[in-house]
Amino acid sequence: MYEVKKRFEISAAHYLKLDYESKCANPHGHNWIVDVYLRSETLDSNGMIMDFTHIKRKIKDKFDHKVINDVVDFNPTAENLAKYICDELAPYCYRTDVRESENNVASYYKSETKAVLL
Repeated sequence: MYEVKKRFEISAAHYLKLDYESKCANPHGHNWIVDVYLRSETLDSNGMIMDFTHIKRKIKDKFDHKVINDVVDFNPTAENLAKYICDELAPYCYRTDVRESENNVASYYKSETKAVLL
């Protein structure tokens, strides 16, 4: 089994649509730290699960220096973003950690982690 982890920082703003009063309903920004975990039983013809540059293009380039609400059509909580990112890197990604700040981290794990066979 092969596994890779990629970490990157995304500077982006968002605001949350909540059913209670919160300062997070106002536009604000974070320097998000995102960790993605990919695994596969086999490697592609280049000897990789997925090129780190392709991971960056699919995720960081989509969100960096943007208002996340303008990019996605859901309430961009850290939890929702973690699942979205994991889904964007399917079928290889099985876990994503999205850190808004030092003490606030949301993780998403696929409920069934099956090894991908190419």
